[in-house]
Amino acid sequence: AILGPPEVNITSCPNCINVTIKLPTSHFRDMGKLLSLTDIYEEICYDITLKSLDGEHKRPRQRTTKEVFSTVIEELYPSRNYCVSVVLITSLNRNSAPSPWKCVTAGSEAAEETQGYHKVAVASAVCVSVVIAAVLKCVHAAGFILPKISLPQALV
Repeated sequence: AILGPPEVNITSCPNCINVTIKLPTSHFRDMGKLLSLTDIYEEICYDITLKSLDGEHKRPRQRTTKEVFSTVIEELYPSRNYCVSVVLITSLNRNSAPSPWKCVTAGSEAAEETQGYHKVAVASAVCVSVVIAAVLKCVHAAGFILPKISLPQALV
């Protein structure tokens, strides 16, 4: 039997990516209950392959006893695209299908701060525009701009 592929989701964090892995379901039952892979094998090993502009890099093999787990790949270049594929290995079953490649752009602290500054700038610009519009409306209503009544010829 072929093991896998696992379900993989990735999200970006500052200079890193967070990889969430969900083990595939098994087809084995014990007294009507569907067994998980950790019920069958107790411990599962997994290899993560990271692909970027520099090529493919296999991360050190890791182990898990959980059905759903996360790992963080750190010290990445910010704003660079990274793709991840995960393959499962057990002591009894070496035949496994790798997960499809999932890609994300690693975040950067500076980019997140810049987004915050952009939000503040836009909010400030909107507030200033509303205040200017309100002042102009009041000045117009008071008759200082484009007066509604025409003055008598003697006062002009």
